[in-house]
Amino acid sequence: MYTTSHRLDEKQAMSHPTPQPADTALAAQLQAVIDQHAARPGAMLPLLHAIQAQHGYIPDAAVPMIAEALRHTRAEVHGIISFYHHFRTHPPGRHVIQVCRAEACQAVGARALEAHVKSALGVDYHETTANREFTLEPVYCLGNCACGPSLRVDDEIHGRMDAAGFDRLTAQLSATVVEVK
Repeated sequence: MYTTSHRLDEKQAMSHPTPQPADTALAAQLQAVIDQHAARPGAMLPLLHAIQAQHGYIPDAAVPMIAEALRHTRAEVHGIISFYHHFRTHPPGRHVIQVCRAEACQAVGARALEAHVKSALGVDYHETTANREFTLEPVYCLGNCACGPSLRVDDEIHGRMDAAGFDRLTAQLSATVVEVK
């Protein structure tokens, strides 16, 4: 059996200094989150979740900082981020739309809904509309199987969704309130 450790020792870490983000405010925010989690066993996933909760995605600048703090390579950190579909590496739109692709939803029309959503927004999965209003993501079961097809917008689940319902929903979400003085 072949095993190896990819953790960096102090000498290796010193010979490859971590690039610092140009944005010092971002660096300070990231460092604060890293400091909260780094000493805990199994810190990687909770740390990534915390950074994404704070920023909406995992900024590129976070990868070398996490690698250094947890004594992993940048490739290992990137590998974990890219393995889990939940993590984003780019800022999302104002609203995140997740279309359920599980079998129960597919059995009641999710594929047609999925095609309509992509066409209406003009994007594919893991893309954001040009106006930065919507990001489209797939999800595999929202736990709303009896009311499919379902989708989630931000943290709200919508069941028995069809093309017309989706169009109404996005029109409501796109409406901006204008304050007249």
